[in-house]
Amino acid sequence: MSQATPGPQTPHSGPGSPRHDADRHALAAGGTVFAGVLLLVGGVLAILEGSVGIAKNSVYVVTRGSYAYKFDVSSWGWTHLVLGIIAVLVGAGLLRGEAWAKYAGIAIASLSLIANFMFLPYQPAWSLIMIAIDIFVIWSLATYHSKRGRAQGGAL
Repeated sequence: MSQATPGPQTPHSGPGSPRHDADRHALAAGGTVFAGVLLLVGGVLAILEGSVGIAKNSVYVVTRGSYAYKFDVSSWGWTHLVLGIIAVLVGAGLLRGEAWAKYAGIAIASLSLIANFMFLPYQPAWSLIMIAIDIFVIWSLATYHSKRGRAQGGAL
């Protein structure tokens, strides 16, 4: 068996090269669009989840034992409803390319992550999925720098 050995790296193909940076930029830009879609869809689902919690106080019950962050289910409903509405607005802003939406997206995804951590005993599987999605959204928005922002020396 012969192993394929990579050829020598040219100045145009290794880390830090213009091509490598362009590939990373394209991935991050695509990730930002995906983060916007995830915020939009996650926000709609949070609105639905919150509406159910507000309407029917017995829908969500603690799955195991007592929990330090135990709240009334209608309180969780209002929390998810408000976070969901904000997430939908921020997700739409990201998809429109609004400058403020990047920072607002990091903030709302962080708050959603915390809320879903505290909601673990009520919906463990769903909360873990949303925590993973929130981590991706935060990473994507924190690592993406637009060409305009880089050219001006800014963080956008």
